[in-house]
Amino acid sequence: MRISPEMITIDCADPQGLAAWWAEALGVEGVEDYGDFVVLAATPLVLSFQRVPEPRPGKNRVHIDFASPDRPADVERLAKLGATVVGEQSMHGMTWTVLKDPEGNEFCLADEGSH
Repeated sequence: MRISPEMITIDCADPQGLAAWWAEALGVEGVEDYGDFVVLAATPLVLSFQRVPEPRPGKNRVHIDFASPDRPADVERLAKLGATVVGEQSMHGMTWTVLKDPEGNEFCLADEGSH
């Protein structure tokens, strides 16, 4: 038997606010709000946001990698939405930008087709 990924849950202080930010960033509308738990169901991989009382203690141990056909334009767009650009990396023909969402959760945006 094999397991398969169904959803990635992000701990946060404001699930409604962070879900709204990610919905705008990803261009999706399917938001299901359960109070302390909010789900973006209209994405290829379901993202959810769960309220936790403590702040993020340090660097994420797991992060999400996204791809874009125009990474520089999407990095600029995400920064205008409130993302923080951490830096750009290149390795073995792959180039990606590390960003943080408004609550400081890191994610990467790579050039489409580079993985």
